[in-house]
Amino acid sequence: MRAPLRFLLPAIVLLAVVPATTARAADKPSAKTLYADGPEGRYLIDGNWLFRLDNEDQGVKQHYMRQSSSEGWKTVQVPNVWNLGDPSNQSMAGGIGWYRKDFELPNASKALAWAVRFESVNYRSRVWLNGRPIGENTGAYIPFSMQLPGLKRKGTNRLVIRVDSRRLPTDFPPSGLNEAGVPTGGWWNYGGIQREVYLEKLDAVDYKQVQVRPVLACATCAADVQMRLTLRNVTSGSKRIAVTGTFGSRHVNLGTKTLGGGAIAAFTDTLRIDKPQLWSPQTPNLYKVHFTVTANGKKVSGYDLHSGVRSIKVSNGKLVLNGQPLQLRGVGFHEDSKSQGFAIDDARREELLKDAKELGATVIRTHYPLHPYTHELADRMGLLIWSEVPVYAVKTQYLKLKSVRRLATKELGKNIAANENHPSVMLWSIGNELSSQPGPVQNAYIKSATAFAHEMDPTRPVGLAVAGYPSSLCQADSYKPLDVLGINDYFGWYPGPSGQIFDRTKLSGYLDAVRQCYADKAIMITEFGAEANRDGPPEEKGTYAFQQEWVNFQLGVFATKPWLSGALYWALNEFWVRPGWEGGNPRPLSPLFQKGLISYDGVKKPAWADVQRWFTQTQQFGPAVD
Repeated sequence: MRAPLRFLLPAIVLLAVVPATTARAADKPSAKTLYADGPEGRYLIDGNWLFRLDNEDQGVKQHYMRQSSSEGWKTVQVPNVWNLGDPSNQSMAGGIGWYRKDFELPNASKALAWAVRFESVNYRSRVWLNGRPIGENTGAYIPFSMQLPGLKRKGTNRLVIRVDSRRLPTDFPPSGLNEAGVPTGGWWNYGGIQREVYLEKLDAVDYKQVQVRPVLACATCAADVQMRLTLRNVTSGSKRIAVTGTFGSRHVNLGTKTLGGGAIAAFTDTLRIDKPQLWSPQTPNLYKVHFTVTANGKKVSGYDLHSGVRSIKVSNGKLVLNGQPLQLRGVGFHEDSKSQGFAIDDARREELLKDAKELGATVIRTHYPLHPYTHELADRMGLLIWSEVPVYAVKTQYLKLKSVRRLATKELGKNIAANENHPSVMLWSIGNELSSQPGPVQNAYIKSATAFAHEMDPTRPVGLAVAGYPSSLCQADSYKPLDVLGINDYFGWYPGPSGQIFDRTKLSGYLDAVRQCYADKAIMITEFGAEANRDGPPEEKGTYAFQQEWVNFQLGVFATKPWLSGALYWALNEFWVRPGWEGGNPRPLSPLFQKGLISYDGVKKPAWADVQRWFTQTQQFGPAVD
């Protein structure tokens, strides 16, 4: 989607002119991408960028007045997070940073339009091209694009991005201050352009939506593949647009339509496959899909993706994939590393998923939409994804605002639109650890968000992860719209409100009560974990021995609950959380979250082998039931 122009800025900003003399030579973006699926004509805006902090927020005018020099700017590589390695309260609270990139177009043709695509910027972005504002965006982890008006076809163009990482209690995830004045907000607030940036060539058309949806009634049924491309004519003149393509070895024709200048139209087709090769973690079969778009008989664009035919639903209180009841084992993680923060590269993404596979995991989760390459890896490697939006621990006093609930649902819609073509996506999660005692406000969000997700994508279940407390059992009316309920289980690690989860021996009875309360829903353990950062006796929290003994107990209990649809350890890797984090550990190393099975330095802890043994010995896929 293209961002709206909603700047309320001083007139001098709009009149600012890029100086003719630039501080350094302009680059031509590289004809390469960091992930495969998507439109042709993408160019990675790599090479050197310039960056400067502006925590005093001196304003747009001052930055444009000093653009012609490099004074105060430093050279960085994008993706980039500016507060890497800074554990201070100020770093967590966020600030304002400016990024600047001079570039030349790869093709100077006046017939082409161009857009810029940001894969993730944290958190509020304002963007200028050649001194003129072109758009803004709020939120991280989901891509956004802006068309580039006023480009210089030959010569240097200057892209400037103001990034404000200061988050509000109404943001996702929210942030604020605790009683000690320390910033909160879950995982570390890395400010910057967290993922890569592309220049996109728009030859006559732009893709508003690309949807390839296999529909499979049963494991032995024929599949109907529903295809829908929504295109916009980016020119001022009328164009005769035709869309054809291939799905595997089969040809498809999505039709021909005449689009006036700026007009939008959908092109559709449905393909029947009598004996599809099904996608599953055991056999992650993928069909290569390609679409070709012509305008007035001339090819103007192509689009590639990989599709998997599979069915996932809830039946008799169990998640069922291609007719097989599931009892998955998996891990949560953050796309984080000690050397890169949240600005990780593809090598780190591969490392995370290879570690998950080695552990015996068949499902992964984090609290926000994953990078497109991570989705592609999961498709190829056979890893299911609990796909969640960062509506994490939003306080009811803010969730009660209709504007916040609308934004949360909008975030959900963006996630579905960005990632629905990936067969690895198992379900859409509408949030994590909202109030464990849902009332009218949360009920309204659950009802509207679940209905919205089902309307956008009727082929997948919808879930929510909740804190597992006995005092919050049987919220049947509140959770009625959901298909899947995720339980975050820390029995025997945290005491919980009034000490109700201090005694781990109460876990088994609690889970049985959960099953009785929500008999029609698939139940998964979405989190369980214990901190470990040192040697010591198994009776002492925070030791490797305690973590080993604790995970063995937990996984032993799960093994007695064949009705569970899965259990995910939280987390695979250590990562930064917030200043003052202790996580139940008597001897914490703030801000490190140390429940990870792999240390921040990449060393596997002793509990790794225990979890691996349980995961690999669990029958995660039952015999077919249909």
